[in-house]
Amino acid sequence: MKNIFTKLGLVSILSLVSITILEAQDKISSIIEVQQYNRAIHIMAMLLIGFGFLMVFVKKYGRSAITATFLLVSISLPMYIAIKSLGLFEAKGEIEQFILAEFGAASLLIAAGAILGRIKMHQYLVLGLLFIPFYIINELIVVDDYFNFVGKIADTGGSIVIHAFGAIFGISAAISLTTKKQREIPILTDDNTDKFSLLGSMVLWVFWPSFCSALVPVEAIPMSVVNVFLALSGSTIATYIASVSIRGKINAADIANAALAGGVAIGATFDHASHFEAIVIGLIAGALSTAGFAIFQAKQEKFHKIVDTCGVSNLHGLPGIFGGLAAIVVVDNLNPGAQLKGIAITILIAVISGLLSGYIISLFGKTDEIYNDGYEFEDVEL
Repeated sequence: MKNIFTKLGLVSILSLVSITILEAQDKISSIIEVQQYNRAIHIMAMLLIGFGFLMVFVKKYGRSAITATFLLVSISLPMYIAIKSLGLFEAKGEIEQFILAEFGAASLLIAAGAILGRIKMHQYLVLGLLFIPFYIINELIVVDDYFNFVGKIADTGGSIVIHAFGAIFGISAAISLTTKKQREIPILTDDNTDKFSLLGSMVLWVFWPSFCSALVPVEAIPMSVVNVFLALSGSTIATYIASVSIRGKINAADIANAALAGGVAIGATFDHASHFEAIVIGLIAGALSTAGFAIFQAKQEKFHKIVDTCGVSNLHGLPGIFGGLAAIVVVDNLNPGAQLKGIAITILIAVISGLLSGYIISLFGKTDEIYNDGYEFEDVEL
C-alpha cells in the first residue's frame, strides 16, 4: 500500500512539474511574440514613414510617392500571407509570418524605387501583384532551400534576398518601362523635398536594427543591434568623406541614401560579425554606395537605357551583393559554394522576373506625363 501511495505521489509531482514547464513555455512564447510584435511595428514605421519620405525627394511628386508607398505595402502584406497560407509552406507563428510579409513589402518598395514616378498609380498595384509571387519563389529556393539545391546561406537580415533581389528586379523592370522621352526629362528636387527625404532616411536608420534582428534568437539580439548601428555609423561617415572627395561638396542624395548602405550590407552577417568587422563592412558599403551615386549610376543608366529614379542599384544592389560576399569571410563554417549559389540564383530570378514583370506592366500603358502629382491628384497644378 505504501508503494502505491509513493507511486501516486511521484505521478502527482511529475504532473505538476509537467504543467509548470508547459506554463513556463507558454509564457516564454508569449514574451517572444510580444517582442516580435514590437519589432514588427518598428518595421512598419520603416515601410510607411521611412521608405515613404525617403522617396518624396522628387519635386512635385511627393503626394504620389507617399500614396504609392501606401498601396504597395497594402497589396503586398495580404498577398504574401495569402500565398503562404496555401499549405505548401512550413507553418510559422502569426507574428513571424507577418514579419516575413513585411520583408517582402520592403523588397517590393526597393523595386518600385527604380521606376518611381514613371508609371501610373494603378500600375504600382500590378507591380505588387507580380512581384510578391516571384519574391516568395526566390525565398523558397534560396532561404528555405526547399529543393535541397542551394544549401545553408548567411542572410538573416536580407542583404541578398531582400535588398539585392528588389534592386535587380526593379532595374530589370525599368528596361521595359523607360521610354526615350522619359530619359530626357530631368528629376528635379528642392530644399523641402531633400529635407523630407533626409527625414525618411533617419527613420530607416533608427529602426534598422529591428528589421535585421526581427527573427533572431533572443540571446543574439543585443550584439545584433549594436552591430547594425556600428555598420550604419560606418557607412554614414564613409558617405560624407566620399561625397566631399568626389563631388567637392556634400550631396543631399548621398547622405539620404548611401548613409544607409551599412544597414543593407550588414544584413548577411550582423548576427555573426565582430564589432570591428561591422564597422569595416559599413565603411566599405558607404564608400561603394556613394561612388555608385556619384560615378556609376549615369553610366549604368546609359548602358541599360533606363532611369533609376531612387538609385536602388547603388543603395540596395551593390551593398546587398557586397554584404552577401562579405559573409564568406566573416561567418565561420559557412559553405562559400552555397553562399555564391544563393547570390547567383537570386540575381538570375530577379533579372528574369523583373524583365517579365516590366513587360506585363507596360501592357497597361506607358506615359511621358511623369514626376508630377497633377496628372493623378485633384486640385494640384501641373
